[in-house]
Amino acid sequence: MKIKSLLVFGVLFLALSAATPMKKPVALPAEKLTWDILKDVVFKKKWYPQESIFMLYPTFGPGIKKLENKEVIIKGYVIPVDAATNMYVLSAFPYSQCFFCGGAGPESVMSLKPKKGAAHKYKTDEMHTFKGKLKLNADDIYEMNYILEEADLEE
Repeated sequence: MKIKSLLVFGVLFLALSAATPMKKPVALPAEKLTWDILKDVVFKKKWYPQESIFMLYPTFGPGIKKLENKEVIIKGYVIPVDAATNMYVLSAFPYSQCFFCGGAGPESVMSLKPKKGAAHKYKTDEMHTFKGKLKLNADDIYEMNYILEEADLEE
């Protein structure tokens, strides 16, 4: 008798569970990321034999590590690398002062990897706010140390 009651209870529980609509998980708001937060990194020269050159190797601090793989919002200057293929860099500074031309550090730039289907074309030094997932890169020398994946215009 008890087994039959448990069986009936189990079947009713499953039926009600299946019939009850599941609530969508609440998305956490994106963290506001500033260029000062991105300074939580130390660079040391490291020899890279594949390119026969010393390059700066990052060691990310705890403040920035806690934002890895999180959705963030950041504002900066857009620098087109190859607009035809949607390759852009976001910089803390305008082009004339950025890491490539003006002597700022590698912590002042990040790669923008646009969200699929995004077809925005940006001009040099346009200031925009982007939302995306922050990736930290220490090992791929052909990428920036900071990468904003699934980047989309936030404005």
